[in-house]
Amino acid sequence: MGSAKNVFFIVVFLIYLASIIANVSMMFLIYFDTSLHKPMYIFLFSLLVNGLIGSVAVWPKVMVILLTGDNTISIAGCLIQTFLVITYGACNFTILTVMAYDRFLSIFNPLQYHTIMTPQKVRQLLFAASFTPAVLILSHICLTSQIPLCKHNIQRIFCDNLSFHALSCFETIQGLVSNLYGICLFVGFGVVPLFLVFLSYYKIIVLSLKASGNARKKAFETCTPHLIIFINFSFASFFSVIYIRFNPHSEHMFLSIFYNLFPPLLHPLVYGLKNRETRQSLSKIRRRVVFALSECQTTSKF
Repeated sequence: MGSAKNVFFIVVFLIYLASIIANVSMMFLIYFDTSLHKPMYIFLFSLLVNGLIGSVAVWPKVMVILLTGDNTISIAGCLIQTFLVITYGACNFTILTVMAYDRFLSIFNPLQYHTIMTPQKVRQLLFAASFTPAVLILSHICLTSQIPLCKHNIQRIFCDNLSFHALSCFETIQGLVSNLYGICLFVGFGVVPLFLVFLSYYKIIVLSLKASGNARKKAFETCTPHLIIFINFSFASFFSVIYIRFNPHSEHMFLSIFYNLFPPLLHPLVYGLKNRETRQSLSKIRRRVVFALSECQTTSKF
């Protein structure tokens, strides 16, 4: 990158730092404000944690490389990074799908919502959305680790499954099975969630158009933040995967940024700015802080 690496380091560092602050702040807000202890915000909390995992898996290593120039990584480290990056993407889709299901229930069955979405059901959905992708992807990584490697130069800024296939000595059964398994995972944790989310929103939109003005406004206020996040992440993920498969030797720096760096920053910002309940919660905390500061000043003057 030459001299441009300094500029790139500053950009990555600032976005990464802002992402950490925004996610942790939103997580604290959800944890300490009991009015946000609802299924939607519990799922959002899990989404924020997943975003932090995805960021930590890639960008600290990238910044170290930019600072030191040491652009090496062990095979074990590369496999771990691959596991975290793929799990981050898969869990993002599964958690967003669970959030769409939650919104679907709240709009189509508002009277039975709390009966259906019990704390036990929330735990089961979170477990399925996080544990299932992690286990299946771990088995995928085990297959990938069996591929014999003869090359050592990865033309990307972080490790992924295609990196190992590009480094393989020759086509093996393990490589073929790993590649097919990866396609199945992409369909299961990418294409299927995309279909389910858009199907649920299609039904929500059809129902909202038939409802009264207040009901329609409430439905759109509730669903808009989730839909913005889902469309943004889906576009970045699908474009990145398709582009990399057809251009396996490209340095997809900007695709990596849009897939792995921006979404974790976007999630807390969208929910913090577009969601009425989080805005109210932020305003309540701000009033408490202002009141506490004014009390301190009054006490010190006395």
